[in-house]
Amino acid sequence: MPKILVLDELSQDGLALLESAGSLEVEVRTGLKGEDLHQALLGADGAICRSGVKITADALKGNTRLRAIARAGVGVDNIDTQAATRLGIVVMNTPGGNTISTAGTHHRPDAGHVAERRPRLPKPDRGPLGPQKVHGHATGRQNVGIIGLGRVGQAVATRARGLEMQILGYDPFLPGARAKELGIENVRVGQGHAPLGRLPHRPHAVERCHEEPHRRRRGADAKEGAPG
Repeated sequence: MPKILVLDELSQDGLALLESAGSLEVEVRTGLKGEDLHQALLGADGAICRSGVKITADALKGNTRLRAIARAGVGVDNIDTQAATRLGIVVMNTPGGNTISTAGTHHRPDAGHVAERRPRLPKPDRGPLGPQKVHGHATGRQNVGIIGLGRVGQAVATRARGLEMQILGYDPFLPGARAKELGIENVRVGQGHAPLGRLPHRPHAVERCHEEPHRRRRGADAKEGAPG
């Protein structure tokens, strides 16, 4: 029976899915490193990790049994892919696994984000609240700019479209047809009406955009997404 070694903490649902296969031996061993990790991998057919464990060339040295390493998440920077390839070990990841959660975390052009640009609510000790002191601000038809329209950026755009916001984006690699499909106006660097200033490249794009508010459309919010 193939043995799967789980090297980082996974949700119980994930472990239950592995065990439900009925044809796999699943062993969870977290926090391994050095020789302990090396020995554990020697006795496994497959390994699943997140970002905690570091699977180096030394950890894989002399391994003739291990066939695959799966990273639960985006990227494989904690795995020596070259060493794995030399040994015939397949390295894979789940690039879409974090897209929804990341988009949800960074999707702030909503009521809460718009509220950040409005006066704070008065404290209770400053008297009763009245309609003249507090007013709402609708998100519909507001402009939101997204720099980088990869998986996460597109997921953010989908959520903004659900709020009936006007979406403007910048990504030199996004085909025009795809931008139209997503309901995004794909602006260009130097375009006069660009809501994000000169739309400079990362890593300080949003900060620089906010330094040039006169270049943005009225009511526009700047949001930076990943380009890949």
